[in-house]
Amino acid sequence: MQNIPNEQEQRGDTSRYETCLLAADDDGIATAARLLAQGHCVAFPTETVYGLGADATDGRAVAGVYAAKGRPAFNPLIAHVANMAMAESLVRMTPQARRLAEAFWPGPLTLVLPRHGEVSDLVTAGLDTLAVRVPAHPVAQALLTAIGRPVAAPSANPSGRISPTTAAHVMDGLSGRIAAVLDGGACAVGLESTILGFDGDIPVLLRPGGLAVERIEALLDRPVTLHEGSDITAPGQLTSHYAPRGALRLNVVEPEADEVLLRFGDGPSEWSLSASGDPVEAAANLFALLRKADATAQRIAVMPIPTQGLGAAINDRLIRAAAPQG
Repeated sequence: MQNIPNEQEQRGDTSRYETCLLAADDDGIATAARLLAQGHCVAFPTETVYGLGADATDGRAVAGVYAAKGRPAFNPLIAHVANMAMAESLVRMTPQARRLAEAFWPGPLTLVLPRHGEVSDLVTAGLDTLAVRVPAHPVAQALLTAIGRPVAAPSANPSGRISPTTAAHVMDGLSGRIAAVLDGGACAVGLESTILGFDGDIPVLLRPGGLAVERIEALLDRPVTLHEGSDITAPGQLTSHYAPRGALRLNVVEPEADEVLLRFGDGPSEWSLSASGDPVEAAANLFALLRKADATAQRIAVMPIPTQGLGAAINDRLIRAAAPQG
């Protein structure tokens, strides 16, 4: 194992770490919790993607997340908590939000609600709302329980690049810039959480994700409004995001000679998001295959993917990944 920084070493300095890879056992989780409590940044698995965590009550630690990722400070973070009680200590739950939390937490749903607890203003990017989630991954649950504090965590990758779904992906992008990576294997969902806010009593989809919006509408028995406008009210709303280094072309049936084609519902292939056309399987494979294609070719093409269910979130990520960077 690589050297683990002590409380006085390297805190807040993202250029001097020898990033250690921690096993997701009791000792590894205890070490990760200690590092977080000391103000270091630690990547950890959730069911969606790996998050880059910092103590959400410690402004200097949260600043380390922005620095390690190169993330713009106007882009807010999600506070990850172990349970409903901790969420309620940070935000004011509306009746609809409570129904959703009781139905879908732990799980890939983030709720944006009025804040009232103690978190750094850097977590909210100065907004009067806070994005909060209870992750379902057992390693994330154990870590959050061990630290006993909210952990601010965007995806554990350089800002704007492809999100990580394995510890190796995190190390590839952030090794040397964070204290540790807690290795919990591959993420099952493979897409970031669905983010939902409220305009009065109207539910508003701020980012599609790992929970299909149809399930939210079925529970609330009402349609969900789509967020409009260019203002940033939640994570994951930047126009260019999740991007490979190479060019990305969407809704392609016949690839050009120099393109790798990510296939969907087109039979078995090394490049199949889902050979059977299953959007759940495609979501789980999306970021890993984008990374593999990006390492193989300078141009990537993707077959059409229906927009129902998790297909909406897949298309959202692909559209942002294909957007011009600047």
